[in-house]
Amino acid sequence: MSVVAPLERVRNIGVIAHIDAGKTTTTERILFYTGRTYRMGNVDDGTTVTDWMDQERERGITITAAAITCYWNDYQINIIDTPGHIDFTAEVQRSLRVLDGGVVVFDAVAGVEPQSETVWHQASRFGVPRICFVNKMDRIGANFWRAVDMIRERLKSSPVVMQVPIGSESSFSGVVDLIENRVVRYADDPGTVMDVQQVPPELHAIVARWRETLIERIAETDESLTTKYLEGTAITPGELRAALRRATIRSQLVPVFCGTALRNKGIQPLLDAIVDYLPSPQDIPPIVGQNPYLKRDESRPADEKAPLAALAFKIVSDPFAGRLAYVRVYSGQLRAGAAVSNASKDRKERVARLLRMYANQREEVPLLSAGDMGAVVGFKFTFTGDTICDPARPIVLESIKFPEPVISVVIEPKTKADQDKLGEALKRLAEEDPTFRVRIEEETGQTVIAGMGELHLDVLVDRMLREFHVEANAGKPQVSYRETITQKVRVEGRFERQTVGHEQHGHVWLELEPLPRGSGIRFENRLPAGRIPDEFIPAIEQGAHESTESGIIAGYPLVDVLVSLVDGAYVVGESSEMGYKAATALAMRRGVTQAQPTMMEPIMRVEVVMPEEYVGEVLGDLNSRRASIESMEPRAEGYQAVRCTVPLVEMFGYATDVRSVTQGRGTFTMEFDHYAGLPAERMQELSGGYGMTPATMQ
Repeated sequence: MSVVAPLERVRNIGVIAHIDAGKTTTTERILFYTGRTYRMGNVDDGTTVTDWMDQERERGITITAAAITCYWNDYQINIIDTPGHIDFTAEVQRSLRVLDGGVVVFDAVAGVEPQSETVWHQASRFGVPRICFVNKMDRIGANFWRAVDMIRERLKSSPVVMQVPIGSESSFSGVVDLIENRVVRYADDPGTVMDVQQVPPELHAIVARWRETLIERIAETDESLTTKYLEGTAITPGELRAALRRATIRSQLVPVFCGTALRNKGIQPLLDAIVDYLPSPQDIPPIVGQNPYLKRDESRPADEKAPLAALAFKIVSDPFAGRLAYVRVYSGQLRAGAAVSNASKDRKERVARLLRMYANQREEVPLLSAGDMGAVVGFKFTFTGDTICDPARPIVLESIKFPEPVISVVIEPKTKADQDKLGEALKRLAEEDPTFRVRIEEETGQTVIAGMGELHLDVLVDRMLREFHVEANAGKPQVSYRETITQKVRVEGRFERQTVGHEQHGHVWLELEPLPRGSGIRFENRLPAGRIPDEFIPAIEQGAHESTESGIIAGYPLVDVLVSLVDGAYVVGESSEMGYKAATALAMRRGVTQAQPTMMEPIMRVEVVMPEEYVGEVLGDLNSRRASIESMEPRAEGYQAVRCTVPLVEMFGYATDVRSVTQGRGTFTMEFDHYAGLPAERMQELSGGYGMTPATMQ
């Protein structure tokens, strides 16, 4: 049975970073030094604990966020190792939603990379305090100080240097701990023997300067320390640590450490920092949610005696345990065998078993208390983002929002037997992954799957074969375009029809107007009092939303439109829900046609890193892809980084092209940025010219 630490000694943290910064290797070393594992896992050898899926070990990347618990100096550390690839951004977002703190890993050569920025801003949005670990100090071109400057300038944060590295690249041998003012060197290959020494004379000047900066930065955040600092009174290491902890939890300061996880240097001080500076569940403000019946905000403190409030942040199909719902318990206790309420769905659920997860291993436990994370067996109606609570004290916590898919492919089963299994496999995968969508094309009957990128869909098709034994052919990737309107219009919708002896009647007036990009679809009821009974309004709203699923130019979803119900009529005995829904659909189609519809395409933020001699060829290639170049900056010795935005449709196959142009030495990263208007000729091409007029092509 695992030890259950007191709440103030629990740390719920995530390891987050850009792809290939060394998150998984860092996590593996943490597990080794905490005694969780007895040999160090290696990404290249496919022996890692947290990258346990076959696809992860073969590709050398993290695909799913793995949860694991370990212990350091009597502290319980619940770690989630998250993916770095932008295609699996849902795993990062849902992990950050339930974490109390984060360790952000940076590559000492590359510094702050695009996905580093994305996860940093996601963490800021969720209010997650962070510490930084500049990894790969042994690599050629490693520059700790440049990485710190990039954290300050690119991420607009307040990094505070905690260690001065001793040497760099192949000569990196240890660090100077600035709080204790001592040298820590690693005396053996596994990094288990640390040799603590006095600071050598040749480092006195740089250490004194950075220690003074550290003390000054920490003192600024604490009134009593400011007084001591100004009076010239010595400040003890304990006082510095306590004040830095408070500043880190408030996200005023971000402590920065360094090391090389692969060479086993710098991990123990990082573990000390997790314990010393990242918050326990008690340090986080009480979670706030809404009472679904009283429609008022309520809070739940991190206390096992408070009413139960937990958030389901992940659904997994486990081959041995069945359907697992990963939960973070914010307050109260979740007990095996208990009857609980899913407040988001207003359904009752029963907890069959509770598991504490160690990646793909599991240990059964009788209960999960406030501050804990674990998995529940037995939930039937619970999905990602749902709130689990005490039936007598209902509360709905803020759910988790995920980005919309930007790429789709047609998928076809190879045999009749595969056809029967395909539906179940897609249903299970869609339950697990909120950024994976499945739809059936009405006209062709084809199954279309949509996701965040080519790699995302490739992995899902691979999982269908391995986990669900479904052989399927995937078509060529297609871009997920969107349609919207550019003008405000007012339209009428009238429906009158007799069905099975009943008159179906509906009459509405709608106003459609464009909204700013990213607003989605909004519905407002601005009816004059008494025009249409309230019980018919939900049918009108549903009709409006259903009408936006397919636009009129090329059948892509309609977005960024405000639909206002402004007038209508009611006929006693004839008006019906079906009539109003149909009238709304007619009005929507007519309104969109009149509102000068246009199409939008996904624009990706791209960063290409290549040797300086290939900059001209890379820029020429990007310009041919309709790229908008934003900036260029030097990277490691002899390398340049180009940052730009490019339409997604132009980026298919770019991985091969950039390697060809740079003789295999160029790399790139890409993530979704925004939707933008589509050129008129491309719009005509996609719509086949059908229904296109000069107005709709503006």
